[in-house]
Amino acid sequence: MLNLKDINWKKPGLFAAGVAFGTAGIKILTSDDAKKLYTNCTAAVLRAKSCVMKTATSVQENAGDILAEAKQINEDRAAEAEAEVVDDFCETEETAEDTAEATEE
Repeated sequence: MLNLKDINWKKPGLFAAGVAFGTAGIKILTSDDAKKLYTNCTAAVLRAKSCVMKTATSVQENAGDILAEAKQINEDRAAEAEAEVVDDFCETEETAEDTAEATEE
């Protein structure tokens, strides 16, 4: 015959405690106070997201401005370099003509 003293109550006790904590946990997680907490946390996350998006947009706009200015600087430098090449070419032609005239005389 089975005596109550012979039963190991540790495992059923742990199971019962787990069920009790689980039930209490579900009650706590679905309570009005918990819902307010979730709502406030979600609102904070949305505010943070908005701040991050504003910053990202600002960075993108600045990057676009920087890129446009850099392209303009390179175009200006290329135009200056081209003008110098044309000026050098013209001076070389004039020198060659002067040399040719001098040799003819």
